Amino acid sequence: MFTEYKASGAPTSAPIPTPKIIFFDIDDTLSRAGIIAEHNQATLEALANTDIKLVISTGRSKAILPPDILALLEADVLDAIICMNGQYSFDKDGVISDYPLTDTQTAKIVELCQACDLIHKFDSATHIAWSGENERLRDFNARTPNSIVDPLFYQSNEVYQCSVFFKNQIDKMQNVDFASDDLKLVHWHNTGADILPIDASKARGILDVCAYYGVDAEDCMAFGDGMNDLEMFDLVGFAVAMGDAQPALIERADFVTGTIEERGIQSVLERLDIIA
Repeated sequence: MFTEYKASGAPTSAPIPTPKIIFFDIDDTLSRAGIIAEHNQATLEALANTDIKLVISTGRSKAILPPDILALLEADVLDAIICMNGQYSFDKDGVISDYPLTDTQTAKIVELCQACDLIHKFDSATHIAWSGENERLRDFNARTPNSIVDPLFYQSNEVYQCSVFFKNQIDKMQNVDFASDDLKLVHWHNTGADILPIDASKARGILDVCAYYGVDAEDCMAFGDGMNDLEMFDLVGFAVAMGDAQPALIERADFVTGTIEERGIQSVLERLDIIA
């Protein structure tokens, strides 16, 4: 058993059982610059020897998941991966669930991005396809496998989300009424965001994975740092925000821990007696 802690750090009287699944965001939760911290990899390997299932929950496309994360799935350290903000979930045996964008959705997204004169990309299970290129993106594409420039890629391939990169930190499509087209804009950076169906979220992917394993979401824990973790935090029984998480996410967390460098994940798992 472990005791539930609120963001204030004050323990409540209601204990909750050891989680059956722990969901981990990747960037700025497990990894910096796409490379998992050594102490976080060691912790995952230690947890893999318990009965707790370990699942990644990320906004990243499957096509650009970090090699070290995929290696942990192949080594049976990780049990499954939820990617593209819940739009695509899989394990070593194959797809658990997926929600490709419709032709109507992709056409509307392209229209909105073109109206704002923004380079955007669509994510598939195999590639990320950009509508155009600039100096910054040429460098990115040169060092990123599965990244291509093809403005019509979405017309002949299943795609799951779109990402946009703003020209500055002020003009962020704030005047676009996404909800009127059953879409939403989810920021993951001060100059970047994902455009998704309004019902898409990491929470939907978590519900699919929980059903797959026969586990209640209330019996799960999640670690995250970004705005695309909000629905995930509202769903699971115990949510942990990293020390450098977005303020809105910290407000929704059951516990606020340290950063990666401060061994934030380990601090929580040790305090709650999940690992020694």
